Amino acid sequence: MADQLDAVDCRVPFRVEDPERIPAPRYYSQEFYQAEVDKLWPRVWQMACRLEQIPEVGDWVEYSNLGSSVIVVRTPDGVKAYQNACRHRGVPIAGGNGNGFGNCSEAGFVCPFHGWRWNMHGENTHVFGKGLFSGRQLDADDLRLRSCRVETAIGCAFINYDDEAPSLRDCIGPLLDRLELRGVGRLRAEWWYGTHLPANWKIAMEAFMEGYHVKTTHPQLHKAAPMIFEGRYAGAEEGRNFALPVDPALSARDNILAHFRQLELTSAGMAGMVHAKEVAIARELLDIELPEEPDQAFLGWFGRLQEEVTTQLRARGEPVPDLNEMAVAAPLEAVEFLFPHYFLLPSLTSYSSYRIRPTGPESCFFETWSLTFFPEGEEPDAPMEPTLLPYDSMEFPVIPRQDYANIPNQQIGVHAPGFEFMRLSQHVEGMISNYQRLIDGYLEGVPAAKLATATQCLAGNFDGQILNLGF
Repeated sequence: MADQLDAVDCRVPFRVEDPERIPAPRYYSQEFYQAEVDKLWPRVWQMACRLEQIPEVGDWVEYSNLGSSVIVVRTPDGVKAYQNACRHRGVPIAGGNGNGFGNCSEAGFVCPFHGWRWNMHGENTHVFGKGLFSGRQLDADDLRLRSCRVETAIGCAFINYDDEAPSLRDCIGPLLDRLELRGVGRLRAEWWYGTHLPANWKIAMEAFMEGYHVKTTHPQLHKAAPMIFEGRYAGAEEGRNFALPVDPALSARDNILAHFRQLELTSAGMAGMVHAKEVAIARELLDIELPEEPDQAFLGWFGRLQEEVTTQLRARGEPVPDLNEMAVAAPLEAVEFLFPHYFLLPSLTSYSSYRIRPTGPESCFFETWSLTFFPEGEEPDAPMEPTLLPYDSMEFPVIPRQDYANIPNQQIGVHAPGFEFMRLSQHVEGMISNYQRLIDGYLEGVPAAKLATATQCLAGNFDGQILNLGF
């Protein structure tokens, strides 16, 4: 792969020259989109499926992106992945519609064109009319399905087309350790939605790289607990920033009630980000004794909430982590990104997760999962395909519905005459710049080791500053 990159033009169209200004054509240019197709996506780790979708030997899921299709299958030797193309004439041997699934233990993978077969180990097991072919056409190694790199972590299978790319763990870094320490691999999906957005995939990603938008985009959250957002964003205008999300003008009790209301609204608006079972536990704590000083009251109440969520959910048999312990041993930001297209939104023990795939220069497919813990043996059947909805459907929870109202309009706006670039805050929109410049690193052929080091800088960078990526 590296030799191939050396042999091509590594000029980056619309390169980010000023880290605070992102050229607008990167969000609609066919030239830039094609550069991503050719030089970014073939070299990165892509979240292909959730492991709960393939719990039994022989279970398989098809993953597709930008015209490439891969089969991810559970074998007795672990999870493997293969290029989804018959070695005879190239027809997909499984699925073919981009999101197929099944079990190949008995029949194997059967090409629907001429009936050639392969088992879960990628070995060809049947060629119809063998005598029609010369011997060299039937060499066993030549007929094996072509493997694709696959690694598993945090309850997912990730694939990479580049055999020379650093490992998933080397690319993502210690963030994977923190997520695994929190038991993220044992989360299970309650639901899975998908929608086609008329927007560039990066515009969709960037909508979640800062919380600066919450006041206007999600006004119900701001109204419930303005101290969370005013201290972090508006306070900077006055040279102040609240150390804790409390309003010193309110009583300790009123601060806690505001935070509880915000938890309720987040749960109603997104489910996985704060689960209803966690809200119910928080409600039980509204009348506990609190210090009079708001900062101390908040620390005491939230610590007690984490303790009770841990204790009560464990009593139900859920394998949740100790939240107070994790706050020290494995801290997470409100959104954690796994470059390039998968991210998690943690709160207490439950999570939302998003995956975004480009479908053109100005279109993408956006998927959302609600993830939570279940007692062992009581896990629900995994959803095998997303519930597809129009992006403006009222069936979406209110929080993504509000985000989806912005994203397509922003795509229109980047075409406005005189709109040359995004103007970023160096303090709270730095992750957008860091993401975009990391993409440039892939497009211009920066060595893989440097790209992996830069990718690790994205951990904890939500609402973060513009960073020196080392290239």
